[in-house]
Amino acid sequence: MKRIMFYCQHILGMGHLVRSREIVRGLTKDFQVCFINGGEIIQGFEIPAGVEVINLPAIKTDLESAELQVLDDAFSLSEAKDIRKNRLLEIFKQFQPDILIVELFPFGRRRFSFELIPLLELAKSNKGSTKIVSSLRDIVVIKPEKQVKHEEKVCNLINKYFDILLVHSDPELVSLEATFSRVNDLKCQVYYTGYVVQDPPKNLILTDEDREIIKSDKPLILASVGGGRFGHELLECVVNTAPFLEKLLPHHIQVFTGPFIPNSKFKNLQEMAKFSKNIYIRRYTPYLLNYMKKADLSINMSGYNTIMNILTTGVRAMILPFTGNQEQEQIIRAEKLSDLGIVKFINHNYLQPDYLAINIINYLKEQPNKINFDSGGVEKTVNILRECFKSPFVSSKTLSIPPIPFKKEGGI
Repeated sequence: MKRIMFYCQHILGMGHLVRSREIVRGLTKDFQVCFINGGEIIQGFEIPAGVEVINLPAIKTDLESAELQVLDDAFSLSEAKDIRKNRLLEIFKQFQPDILIVELFPFGRRRFSFELIPLLELAKSNKGSTKIVSSLRDIVVIKPEKQVKHEEKVCNLINKYFDILLVHSDPELVSLEATFSRVNDLKCQVYYTGYVVQDPPKNLILTDEDREIIKSDKPLILASVGGGRFGHELLECVVNTAPFLEKLLPHHIQVFTGPFIPNSKFKNLQEMAKFSKNIYIRRYTPYLLNYMKKADLSINMSGYNTIMNILTTGVRAMILPFTGNQEQEQIIRAEKLSDLGIVKFINHNYLQPDYLAINIINYLKEQPNKINFDSGGVEKTVNILRECFKSPFVSSKTLSIPPIPFKKEGGI
């Protein structure tokens, strides 16, 4: 069985980790997988059985400073960097992967060049016996004033180290050219895989609380903000809206704050909600997809995995995109889906309890549009990687699965 070493670094939210896990789940059928997690460990977040998981000394960041931070006080940042770099090189030498997959880099995570460049150099020294793959979401985040330099560096790194770029998107919905202008300068094989969607848990181990809500006939409004390091103002507004809705709608409101929410914020939300009988607040559930299927309305931000959950479940959704650090990623998704009539785009002007309550009541009367999109990201990723070993790895003409062509006109 061929071996894959899969590197994933989540630093602010948990979207990259969720998408990577779903890809790994598909890979386990055909490959032996060693999964490298460089971010914070999430209690209750399961990696598929049979996968060897190695957790590096965890590094995260925050919205305020955007500086790298070590979670374990036993290490300085410099010490953690050295440990991580050396550990990655050791793992590669011991595991001897046939494929090395690096999630997001070099389109993002360039602050982790201290460990990734040495790893890529080592993989490259295998003289072609290790295929090097970049795994990329649908939208590249680049600040406009840095776009020219950023794209130049990306092209240089891709062309020097990588054999394949996997774009986990449907070009009919969001094309790579919409946020990265130099696609034609990339010399590696480039594939659209379709979107990576989450596989619902097959063996549900529900708590009594989960079972009561998911199996109940009572209507459900769901609110969640991914990892929980941001989006607090949305959750606070939902909590403050509960008393208005309690009088007008017989709904249960379930809030998931995300595992990374600061304790002070979590306790504050609980304190705000203590007199409302129609709302419950929890940090995390592995069954968010089940809650979405049950929900009459989901109130969220517009990260990759959240949007995939909305599209696959067909739930009505009100979306407040994250706009911190001048990022446009979530705005692009939210505006695209709003224009198609699939979700209701909300901005910070909506975050007034009475106004949000009215909009919730009105939106529950509407029937959102549905969309057909390519959700075969996991299966197509596996097929593409499997094909690497069926024919000589020379050019696109020698591959059984040709690269999916990019639309020349760009746009989304």
